[in-house]
Amino acid sequence: MPRIVEITDFGAPELDVYARLTEAQLLNRQNLKEGLFIAESPLVIGRALDAGYEPVSMLMERKHVETAAREVIERCGGVPVFTAEMPVLIQLTGFALTRGVLCAMRRRPLPAPEEICRGARRIAVLENVMNPTNVGAVFRSAAALGMDAVLLTPSCSDPLYRRSARVSMGTVFQIPWTYLSDRAEDWPEKGLASLRAMGFVTAAMALRKNALSIDDPGLAACDRLAVLLGTEGDGLADGTIAACDHTVRIPMSHGVDSLNVAAASAVAFWELGKRSGK
Repeated sequence: MPRIVEITDFGAPELDVYARLTEAQLLNRQNLKEGLFIAESPLVIGRALDAGYEPVSMLMERKHVETAAREVIERCGGVPVFTAEMPVLIQLTGFALTRGVLCAMRRRPLPAPEEICRGARRIAVLENVMNPTNVGAVFRSAAALGMDAVLLTPSCSDPLYRRSARVSMGTVFQIPWTYLSDRAEDWPEKGLASLRAMGFVTAAMALRKNALSIDDPGLAACDRLAVLLGTEGDGLADGTIAACDHTVRIPMSHGVDSLNVAAASAVAFWELGKRSGK
């Protein structure tokens, strides 16, 4: 049976996770086993549960207890379900809840890159992509368009941040991912070396005149390909591009010289996610 708790005291410590702790504090980089994240909307919560993440508590608009959130409440067992009307929830959290449902969940230790790339043929590598919305959109494209895993450099925004997971439609729980390292100084030299040690050819997405076209047949023929995308605005660092095996460009028309990283990722994953012979 769910434990429905009507919110009467904004200062209750059980609500800190929703009202007073930042996402960086929830992450708890010093002790990931004690870290939490917030999943937003029944769809995202359901996909996190499917992936085995453990719920701690829920917060939702009262009307959703017997409607939109009923199934995920049942799946969360006896965790407390804090409820109130929407104006109270907005005052508590500082933002309007998507479909009025949040769930605090425990983080898990991240796997090693070698673990999630074992058997992978197409992976995405994100360099310093810091906008949570873009990270979420890239994950959604990666999951839908042929990528087997996603690797991130240490400066990337956390894929489990509330906005990232929501924009991804919960695909952050469906496609394997991890950070290449927890030390910024390991990128790009050591990070690219580890990709090559795993047998990946590296393809840097960049606006360079001498770049290969994205539909170059040699790219499709690569047995294992890592597609690298860079930060918003500046793109990949010059040193990263120079160290990659190939530089790859998306052909443009009408004088357009670039795409947002989320849009570029969808084009790149659609074309480069195709396996030779499939």
